Amino acid sequence: MVSVTTSTRSISQTEVERKWHLIDLKNVVLGRSVTQMSRLLQGKDKRNFVPYLDAGDHVVVINAAKVKVTGKKEDEKEYDQYSGYQGGRKVETFKNIMLRDPEKIIRHAVSGMLPKNKHRDPRLARLHVYPGENYPYADKFKSNK
Repeated sequence: MVSVTTSTRSISQTEVERKWHLIDLKNVVLGRSVTQMSRLLQGKDKRNFVPYLDAGDHVVVINAAKVKVTGKKEDEKEYDQYSGYQGGRKVETFKNIMLRDPEKIIRHAVSGMLPKNKHRDPRLARLHVYPGENYPYADKFKSNK
Protein backbone atom coordinates (compact mmCIF):
# COMPACT_ATOMS: atom_id res chain seq x y z
CA MET A 1 0.00 0.00 0.00
CA VAL A 2 1.38 3.38 -1.02
CA SER A 3 0.72 6.33 1.24
CA VAL A 4 0.34 9.70 -0.38
CA THR A 5 0.87 12.80 1.68
CA THR A 6 -0.61 16.02 0.46
CA SER A 7 0.12 19.41 1.84
CA THR A 8 -1.03 22.88 1.15
CA ARG A 9 1.62 25.01 -0.49
CA SER A 10 1.77 28.66 0.51
CA ILE A 11 1.96 31.31 -2.15
CA SER A 12 4.94 33.67 -2.28
CA GLN A 13 4.86 37.40 -3.00
CA THR A 14 6.35 36.86 -6.48
CA GLU A 15 3.47 34.54 -7.45
CA VAL A 16 0.74 37.08 -6.69
CA GLU A 17 -1.42 37.86 -9.72
CA ARG A 18 -3.03 41.30 -9.60
CA LYS A 19 -6.23 42.04 -11.50
CA TRP A 20 -7.92 45.38 -12.20
CA HIS A 21 -11.44 46.24 -11.00
CA LEU A 22 -13.59 49.20 -12.02
CA ILE A 23 -16.10 50.60 -9.51
CA ASP A 24 -18.61 53.28 -10.50
CA LEU A 25 -19.81 55.32 -7.51
CA LYS A 26 -22.58 57.19 -9.31
CA ASN A 27 -25.52 57.32 -6.83
CA VAL A 28 -24.02 54.55 -4.67
CA VAL A 29 -23.87 54.68 -0.85
CA LEU A 30 -20.32 55.37 0.33
CA GLY A 31 -20.09 52.78 3.12
CA ARG A 32 -21.41 49.91 1.01
CA SER A 33 -18.90 50.52 -1.77
CA VAL A 34 -15.94 51.08 0.56
CA THR A 35 -16.25 47.59 2.04
CA GLN A 36 -16.11 46.13 -1.47
CA MET A 37 -13.02 48.23 -2.30
CA SER A 38 -11.32 47.16 0.91
CA ARG A 39 -11.86 43.45 0.19
CA LEU A 40 -10.48 43.82 -3.35
CA LEU A 41 -7.41 45.76 -2.19
CA GLN A 42 -6.65 43.10 0.44
CA GLY A 43 -7.29 40.17 -1.90
CA LYS A 44 -9.65 38.54 0.60
CA ASP A 45 -11.83 37.04 -2.12
CA LYS A 46 -8.91 35.18 -3.67
CA ARG A 47 -8.54 31.49 -3.15
CA ASN A 48 -4.93 31.80 -2.02
CA PHE A 49 -5.43 34.65 0.50
CA VAL A 50 -3.05 34.74 3.44
CA PRO A 51 -3.02 37.68 5.87
CA TYR A 52 0.78 38.03 5.94
CA LEU A 53 1.10 38.74 2.18
CA ASP A 54 -0.19 41.65 0.15
CA ALA A 55 -2.10 39.83 -2.59
CA GLY A 56 -4.69 42.47 -3.42
CA ASP A 57 -5.79 43.87 -6.76
CA HIS A 58 -5.89 47.32 -8.34
CA VAL A 59 -9.15 49.22 -7.89
CA VAL A 60 -10.14 52.12 -10.16
CA VAL A 61 -12.97 54.26 -8.79
CA ILE A 62 -14.86 56.61 -11.10
CA ASN A 63 -17.58 59.21 -10.41
CA ALA A 64 -16.29 59.78 -6.86
CA ALA A 65 -17.94 63.21 -6.83
CA LYS A 66 -21.38 61.59 -7.24
CA VAL A 67 -21.22 59.26 -4.23
CA LYS A 68 -24.11 59.41 -1.75
CA VAL A 69 -24.33 59.13 2.03
CA THR A 70 -27.36 58.21 4.10
CA GLY A 71 -29.16 60.33 6.66
CA LYS A 72 -27.86 63.77 7.59
CA LYS A 73 -24.20 62.86 7.10
CA GLU A 74 -23.77 65.24 4.18
CA ASP A 75 -24.29 68.23 6.50
CA GLU A 76 -23.26 66.82 9.88
CA LYS A 77 -20.27 64.53 9.26
CA GLU A 78 -17.02 66.28 10.09
CA TYR A 79 -13.39 65.53 9.29
CA ASP A 80 -10.73 66.72 11.76
CA GLN A 81 -7.16 67.74 11.14
CA TYR A 82 -4.82 68.69 13.94
CA SER A 83 -1.40 70.31 13.52
CA GLY A 84 -0.24 69.61 17.07
CA TYR A 85 -0.16 73.26 18.07
CA GLN A 86 -2.66 75.11 20.25
CA GLY A 87 -5.59 76.19 18.14
CA GLY A 88 -4.35 74.03 15.27
CA ARG A 89 -7.52 71.99 14.89
CA LYS A 90 -9.33 72.32 11.55
CA VAL A 91 -12.80 70.89 11.08
CA GLU A 92 -14.45 70.53 7.70
CA THR A 93 -17.82 69.03 6.74
CA PHE A 94 -18.42 66.23 4.28
CA LYS A 95 -20.21 68.60 1.89
CA ASN A 96 -17.28 71.06 1.74
CA ILE A 97 -14.70 68.36 1.10
CA MET A 98 -16.88 66.81 -1.63
CA LEU A 99 -16.95 70.13 -3.46
CA ARG A 100 -13.20 70.62 -3.13
CA ASP A 101 -11.64 67.13 -3.24
CA PRO A 102 -13.90 64.03 -3.44
CA GLU A 103 -10.87 61.73 -3.73
CA LYS A 104 -9.91 62.62 -0.14
CA ILE A 105 -13.18 61.26 1.24
CA ILE A 106 -12.89 57.94 -0.62
CA ARG A 107 -9.24 57.48 0.44
CA HIS A 108 -10.05 58.33 4.07
CA ALA A 109 -12.92 55.84 4.16
CA VAL A 110 -10.95 53.02 2.51
CA SER A 111 -7.93 53.70 4.72
CA GLY A 112 -10.14 53.27 7.77
CA MET A 113 -11.36 49.89 6.51
CA LEU A 114 -7.87 48.46 5.88
CA PRO A 115 -5.82 46.75 8.60
CA LYS A 116 -3.34 49.05 10.32
CA ASN A 117 -0.12 47.26 9.33
CA LYS A 118 2.79 47.46 6.87
CA HIS A 119 0.55 46.57 3.90
CA ARG A 120 -1.75 49.57 4.24
CA ASP A 121 0.29 52.09 2.20
CA PRO A 122 0.98 49.76 -0.76
CA ARG A 123 -2.70 48.82 -0.84
CA LEU A 124 -3.78 52.46 -0.86
CA ALA A 125 -1.30 53.07 -3.69
CA ARG A 126 -3.30 50.58 -5.79
CA LEU A 127 -6.49 52.59 -5.22
CA HIS A 128 -7.01 54.99 -8.15
CA VAL A 129 -9.82 57.52 -7.55
CA TYR A 130 -11.24 59.89 -10.18
CA PRO A 131 -14.03 62.46 -9.63
CA GLY A 132 -15.51 62.02 -13.12
CA GLU A 133 -15.89 59.27 -15.69
CA ASN A 134 -12.50 59.75 -17.38
CA TYR A 135 -9.61 57.53 -16.27
CA PRO A 136 -6.33 56.49 -17.95
CA TYR A 137 -6.57 52.72 -17.32
CA ALA A 138 -9.04 51.68 -20.03
CA ASP A 139 -6.49 49.32 -21.60
CA LYS A 140 -6.25 47.31 -18.35
CA PHE A 141 -9.92 46.34 -18.49
CA LYS A 142 -9.98 45.19 -22.12
CA SER A 143 -7.46 42.45 -21.33
CA ASN A 144 -9.51 41.16 -18.34
CA LYS A 145 -12.55 40.34 -20.45
